Amino acid sequence: MSIKVSGFTFIRNAIQYDYPIVESIQSLLPVVDELVVAVGKSDDGTLGLIQQIQSPKIKIIETVWNDALREGGRVLADETQKALSAIDPQSVWAFYLQGDEVLHEADAATMREAMLRYADDRRVEGLLFNYKHFYGSYDYIGNSRRWYRKEIRVVRNTGLVRSYKDAQGFRKADGSKLAVKAINASIYHYGWVKPPEAQMQKQKTFNKYWHDDQWMKQHIPDQSAFDYSNIDSLALFEGTHPRVMQDRIAKKNWKFAFDITRSTKDLRTRLSDFFESLTGYRLGEYKNYKKI
Repeated sequence: MSIKVSGFTFIRNAIQYDYPIVESIQSLLPVVDELVVAVGKSDDGTLGLIQQIQSPKIKIIETVWNDALREGGRVLADETQKALSAIDPQSVWAFYLQGDEVLHEADAATMREAMLRYADDRRVEGLLFNYKHFYGSYDYIGNSRRWYRKEIRVVRNTGLVRSYKDAQGFRKADGSKLAVKAINASIYHYGWVKPPEAQMQKQKTFNKYWHDDQWMKQHIPDQSAFDYSNIDSLALFEGTHPRVMQDRIAKKNWKFAFDITRSTKDLRTRLSDFFESLTGYRLGEYKNYKKI
């Protein structure tokens, strides 16, 4: 059985904010038949960076971000939708990655098998992935409630799926949640692993897509480097990174160390974590999907 799968993503100012967009694209190319990249008008050489990736699968669309959309990250969903709308209507599935998300080659077979298995099962509207959120360096992952554990990254290409809120996930055009199957594959999220200076630049820019100027003045410090030490809890990462990330990791030029025995979680959170460790269930967890 053969099915067509399209990938889609969006990016802007990837060089300025040190996004691993090339690695993200390279990780997605082996599991899709085409890959739509919505490249927003940038202040650096992002368009050229994407154009240099040698693959006939890549389809670039140039976009202009609406910077006036400063509520709830709506501009990110707007750009995601532009990319999704440009994929081949004949594709069964649409596979989404953000510019700081990477797939591991070890999960490739699992992902392909799931897309084939559920291709004709119209009840399945999406596939749900696990998440590994790296923080501070490539050695630590977030293990507190501030990090979402799962999200949809493959959606059925019906033309009725919409990027939701700040583009973290998806819903149907009528606002209802997608019915999804969870698969044993992970998204490696590197959005919080950058040189401290690049991370601070990103905070000063990207928070504007969620908050007004007054909030920015009160919550974003006027400093040149981001302080990674202000985090509640982390764990050492004991696995392997995707192969496409190896060169980037080898070139890491900043240091970050964290005492994993230290935690600033309050009693309520510690009790909730203990319950989760026993049952696997996270109390009050936000789920933008319906598992079937």
